[in-house]
Amino acid sequence: MLFKLGWLKSIFNETVGILDEEMIIERVITDSREEATNCLFIPIVGDNFDAHDFVNQAIDNGARAILWQKNRQLPEITYDDAVFFLVDDTLEALQELAKAYRNKVNPTVIGITGSNGKTTTKDLMYTVLKEKYVTHATKGNYNNHIGMPLTILSMSNDVDMLVLEMGMNDFKEIERLSHIAQPDYAIITNIGESHIEYLGSREGIKRAKLEISEGLKAEGKLIVDGDERLLKDMINQSNVISCGVEETNDIQITHVDIKEDETSFQLKDEEEIKTFVIPLLGRHHTYNAAYCYAIAKQLNVSDECIQKGFKSLKVTGMRFEMLEGLNDSVLINDAYNASPTSMKATINVVKEMKQYEKKIIVLGDVFELGDQSELLHRSIADVILKPINILFTYGDQAKYISNQASTNNTEVFVKHFSSEEALVEAIKKEINEQTLVLFKASRGMAFETIISHLEMSNN
Repeated sequence: MLFKLGWLKSIFNETVGILDEEMIIERVITDSREEATNCLFIPIVGDNFDAHDFVNQAIDNGARAILWQKNRQLPEITYDDAVFFLVDDTLEALQELAKAYRNKVNPTVIGITGSNGKTTTKDLMYTVLKEKYVTHATKGNYNNHIGMPLTILSMSNDVDMLVLEMGMNDFKEIERLSHIAQPDYAIITNIGESHIEYLGSREGIKRAKLEISEGLKAEGKLIVDGDERLLKDMINQSNVISCGVEETNDIQITHVDIKEDETSFQLKDEEEIKTFVIPLLGRHHTYNAAYCYAIAKQLNVSDECIQKGFKSLKVTGMRFEMLEGLNDSVLINDAYNASPTSMKATINVVKEMKQYEKKIIVLGDVFELGDQSELLHRSIADVILKPINILFTYGDQAKYISNQASTNNTEVFVKHFSSEEALVEAIKKEINEQTLVLFKASRGMAFETIISHLEMSNN
């Protein structure tokens, strides 16, 4: 049970139809095609659609309550089938309902934003906290102005810890999410280049990410990357916990060791030194783990539970997903999304994977970089050095990576492709049992289609 209709009427008091205040709502949905028994249906109005048009389908599927925008004509139905709660705007009503339900359940809320690493940090935070508490977290990419409220409204009444990922494209979006979520703890994973097309500069990105503090509880804590130059001015604030490799951080990362399928590291917390292992590859992931450690200690989670949580991590698909390729090669699908910062970090991880004799990296376009796109793509070439053997690029903007890599006059073989088929054939000619192939690009490049031609399971 989420709530009863009597509680819903305390928020939206104008109704049409027969209201049974004891009726239980078990789920909140926005898609009329879903099975909807005992559901509240909220029809969202988009640029090219209006879900009010499908209310009859939602009712046929079992919906018993509807939030209805007042400027839409009510459907011609028998009003003992469902009760309609009249609102000025269904999207704003969804967000208001989520905020009210968050306060009704009253969990401890952890909000996570940043240019890179949000989902990995969310996954780590969830696995750690569920070792001690009833924990609910964002699923998939439900991290925007619609998805995050639906995440809140999908938690059960007994949830202790709510972990929310907060995404954005422009200013004021994180601020709105923060006011809905009212986090007790907030994490800014880093300040990269994602959405620089809309935000203008890394300083603009910083301002947008700091909006997560707008809804932060008065006694709340903000956890940040203390190595980030743009966040240095925050380190000494009383409500800020900084994490990073520099000695000035509250929690210092040391002794990072990247192994075949895991990364071990130490955290220096005041005078204590603690060792942890995560089933992820890369120095950048130790920052994500350190943020989770910082909050877990605030919530009295033991080191043993933290390590157990880390070990049980299930990584979201297409995030450094290791697959069996043709000719006994190993493919890394890290093409869920990309930024110049995350591309460089992932390439550096591959360079440290010493068990493979031949290393091929296949890079595609990074989107939403605006007029800085060429410069930022070229910057990626700075890390494309031996032991990388081959660089293949594919995409209109990715050609700047290969152009710069060629100019840098390294020993890496470089080639750009304009045909997906030609790229696949070139990779097939290079791979054997000693080959590791990394795929990295923005989600819109759909690199999974390229990978599918090279996976052993599909051939």
